[in-house]
Amino acid sequence: MSGPYLPFFEYLENRYANTVVLTFAQIEDLLGSALPAQAHSDQKWWTDAEVDVGDPRCSDCWLLAHRSAAPNLPARTVRFARA
Repeated sequence: MSGPYLPFFEYLENRYANTVVLTFAQIEDLLGSALPAQAHSDQKWWTDAEVDVGDPRCSDCWLLAHRSAAPNLPARTVRFARA
């Protein structure tokens, strides 16, 4: 994990809690950029993610930190649970 995704990955990787809840705004602060529009409207963007080592993506942050993502789109939050 490197580049703009590193702070988000490190945040999730270094949390001791089994569950971490972040707002979209907090995630964007960690990324240093806005989430794609699809992240705000499509639950599958969060839940159907797979690691892509050739082309790093935002989803690699929680997957490589061994967490699953469960978004609450109306509340604009995501619960990341240890897998």
